Amino acid sequence: MGGNLSYVKTGMTISPELFEKLYLTPKTPAVGDFRKRFANPTPLGLMGFIISATTFAAIMMGWGGSTTLVGVAGIFFFTGPVLLLLALIFEWIMGNFLSMMIMGMFGVFWLSFGVLETPSWAIAASYSPTGDAAEGAASKGYNAAVALYLLVWGFWLFTTWIFTLKTNTVFAAIFFFAFISSFLFSGAYWKVSTGDYGMAMKLQKAGGATFFILALLGYYITVVMMAAEMRMTISLPVGDLSHFWPTHPGDLADMEQGEVKAE
Repeated sequence: MGGNLSYVKTGMTISPELFEKLYLTPKTPAVGDFRKRFANPTPLGLMGFIISATTFAAIMMGWGGSTTLVGVAGIFFFTGPVLLLLALIFEWIMGNFLSMMIMGMFGVFWLSFGVLETPSWAIAASYSPTGDAAEGAASKGYNAAVALYLLVWGFWLFTTWIFTLKTNTVFAAIFFFAFISSFLFSGAYWKVSTGDYGMAMKLQKAGGATFFILALLGYYITVVMMAAEMRMTISLPVGDLSHFWPTHPGDLADMEQGEVKAE
């Protein structure tokens, strides 16, 4: 080697069309051969998110007479966060920046809501002078605080949506509905804090319906990714958006040929 640089084939070749179905990150040349040696972790994290999101949305819409999230608190601590945080670690190892950020975001989002929905934490009860959980959950202070929290999440999800516009249409649509639903849920909590329970319920159901659309889109893109990984003959579109953005010369060529500089 003697300090000379040479091009070494990693043995991985992937087309832009396949890349958009396998990874939720803008097309950039991969450094190293992690994508060759490790399984794609993205569908695992998405699966945890989808199961949690679908359940959450259905309860928010009151399907089947459901009223609270206490009975499914596991989606906030296990189904969602465990799979999302595992996926986060491997997205980081594989150098998938955007996917890593998103897995971490939704992982902590579910955990934070799990804390609110766990009676033993007695967060709502702390807002009641008598320590009554129901009274605390209806208090202005509690609902205004959660509304502010969801409002901040809404702005951050909007910011992330802008970056997803460099990936594909389905993924961008997921984040579009994500920030809309966050604002709707925030509005629902605001209305509870002011005593307008009728409007609060309407906003909650609207937020649940929006979140349900988000979950269906997540389900679709996960199926697309799994089909691509399993090299199934079906071809489902996701709408590549990366070609609308300027790229550095040679980025796609480097990715296509799987070439990296090495000593």
